[in-house]
Amino acid sequence: MVLANKEMVVYCFDTLIAHYNSEEAAPPAFDEGQHPLFVTWKKVVNGGEPRLRGCIGTLEACQLINGFRDYALTSALRDRRFPPIQAKELPNLECTVSILTDYETANNYLDWEVGKHGIIIEFVDDYNSRRSATYLPEVPAHEGWTRVEAIDSLIRKAGFSGPITESLRKRIKLTCYQSTLFTMHYSDYASHVKATRGAAPTIAGAKLGNH
Repeated sequence: MVLANKEMVVYCFDTLIAHYNSEEAAPPAFDEGQHPLFVTWKKVVNGGEPRLRGCIGTLEACQLINGFRDYALTSALRDRRFPPIQAKELPNLECTVSILTDYETANNYLDWEVGKHGIIIEFVDDYNSRRSATYLPEVPAHEGWTRVEAIDSLIRKAGFSGPITESLRKRIKLTCYQSTLFTMHYSDYASHVKATRGAAPTIAGAKLGNH
């Protein structure tokens, strides 16, 4: 099984910086494979709690190298919940890569564990629209939610704004999964690049130090 690792996060940072420089990122130092994956960007300001800046991925297996390249940019620049990440934000960013594993169909909407499982819900709403949404395993635990609270939040994330009833919850098809993840702050990435490549990352000639 492929585990999320440091080189995958390095490649995501490389990809984003290459985008700002209108260049191609250097080939990554991890092996190719096929897995579902997510890329999450958070921003740390004044040593506070990291705040989400973008999170997009795929629940279908994809080529890891192409997948991390595509979703590093999509999550940074095209997550509709947030404005695109600007180059000047880089020193405050941390990046998490997630590789999803162990998909299982749950018996019902409560058949999963907070902190262990990511969840995908699929349901048909009262207007016959098909809806779906997912939370990665760390989200419900970080928010301190019960299983019901997480499910209700996901129903809203799926775009349903009507009343949430027990009969609606019972119509949900729930798939749970697990993940491995690796997180790295920009300052650690910059140190890694300097140590392994001999020079700190730059953007269009401007040095990005460890702020």
